[in-house]
Amino acid sequence: MVTATETDSFLAALRAQSRRYHSRHPFQLRMNEGTLSRRQIQGWVANRFYYQENIPRKDAAILANCPLPEVRRRWVRRILDHDGTAEGEGGIEAWLRLGEAAGLTRDELTDERHVVPGVRFAVDAYVTFARTRPWVEAVASSLTELFAPDLMAERLAAFERHYRWIDPRGLAYFRARLAQAPRDSEHALQVVTEHCRTPEQQARAVAALSFKCDVLWSMLDAIDHAYADR
Repeated sequence: MVTATETDSFLAALRAQSRRYHSRHPFQLRMNEGTLSRRQIQGWVANRFYYQENIPRKDAAILANCPLPEVRRRWVRRILDHDGTAEGEGGIEAWLRLGEAAGLTRDELTDERHVVPGVRFAVDAYVTFARTRPWVEAVASSLTELFAPDLMAERLAAFERHYRWIDPRGLAYFRARLAQAPRDSEHALQVVTEHCRTPEQQARAVAALSFKCDVLWSMLDAIDHAYADR
């Protein structure tokens, strides 16, 4: 039986990964400061779309591997959040509208012409992780959402303050995630604490979250390098 002290230690180890979250990446800090160029913002939006469109595939992999109906019933909402329940709805659609608000066409986003190799490699590695690792570890990797609301609020404020050339109607994705991320992370944390009961399972969960932090950081590394002089 896991003691309350052990559970608290596990939760602290998961939350400590916030120190490795991409909110501290130099590119993200410059975004918040308002010093990125139009082309850098567009490059970020286009490359981040590759991540956004792969999130439902990642979540579908978790569903496919998860044997528990009670987990699947709640996890499937993540796919609906991104894909929508009808044409013109969902997070992917909202990101396409962000791209349009930033001066990109839908074709530029969907044909992946701007996706740099480092971003593609990182995102594909994340989807592969969800497909091939135990489902609880894949759930643990999603716990970057614990740290997302603060970043999302900062990002929304930065776009509204510094990048006024972007149509504010295109920022709907960020506003939606302010509510969705806490809901999703609460469920994921509940699942991970319930099913990671041994020190070994807990260590693998922390490692999975660390891996996800690496994915997000590597994406910004690749974008920062590709658009450094633009």
